[in-house]
Amino acid sequence: MLKIWGRTSSSNVMKLLWLCEELGIPFDRVDAGGTFGRTQEAAYLAMNPNAKVPTIEEPDGYSLWESNSICRYLVATRSPGHAMLPDDPRARGKVERWMDWQLGHLNPPMTTLFIGLVRTPEAQRDPAAIAAARGEAEGLWAMVDAELLTNGNRFVCGEALSLADVALGPYLHRWLNLPIPRRPMLALEEWHARLCERPGYMRHIAVPLA
Repeated sequence: MLKIWGRTSSSNVMKLLWLCEELGIPFDRVDAGGTFGRTQEAAYLAMNPNAKVPTIEEPDGYSLWESNSICRYLVATRSPGHAMLPDDPRARGKVERWMDWQLGHLNPPMTTLFIGLVRTPEAQRDPAAIAAARGEAEGLWAMVDAELLTNGNRFVCGEALSLADVALGPYLHRWLNLPIPRRPMLALEEWHARLCERPGYMRHIAVPLA
């Protein structure tokens, strides 16, 4: 059975748990990272020298790290051709574009916001950094809102749930629940409501921020 190493409070682990539920992939999960430690142990470093979570481990010993790469791998090995990651190059390109955008653009300001507002005591916070990250993140989320609004999509890349939604979904929930001012983005909020109709999203993503 597939083994997933990582704590449930990690957004990068959350997306794997949600994806596995969407695709019906059975798995065992082992707490690792954060207060659980283990990522600096020799056995873990042999699988993942980056010492982060998640890491997956197959029954034959194959291991893989980096959450978006793992998502691609799981679709390719368990449900090839699935709408989550289409075979058509243009449709697939749209999905992978948003996955890469999440890593390269959205992740930095959202990480600053989440760490600063949820995991840092109020007296130790950096208000200037938080304010700058909030402004940057709002501009980025406006791009997603415009994409949904312009194309009339139910999900980021069309009528079907895809890895673009899986990659962005954990950050979306955090954005809409962080204690910050946000300008209204109706399409974004409606997309979140549709994601909340999915049991896996509610179980693994739409949870209290911690």
